[in-house]
Amino acid sequence: MRITFERTGGFAGITKKTTLDTNTLSAKEAKELPLLVQAADLFHLPAQIPSPNPQSDRFQYRLTVEDNDKQHTVIVSEAALPGTLRPLIEWLNNAAKQK
Repeated sequence: MRITFERTGGFAGITKKTTLDTNTLSAKEAKELPLLVQAADLFHLPAQIPSPNPQSDRFQYRLTVEDNDKQHTVIVSEAALPGTLRPLIEWLNNAAKQK
């Protein structure tokens, strides 16, 4: 599984982007990441999840997940982040900080 994660916006407007591949992650991380993707039901989320009340200085996330022959991209505003997706976003944010 391979995930490209991009966070844009925020107060400083700094973009953070990283690509993670379960083939190059630690064994623990390689086990956790697919479970988080599955718990988020990411492949069934719509391509865009906009905020009903757009606010400046909020983050926007773009996730592209490739798994075997499947690929799906989701763009979601921080203000519209579904609860099921939050643990995956937090995990990816932490992973991006470590790179």
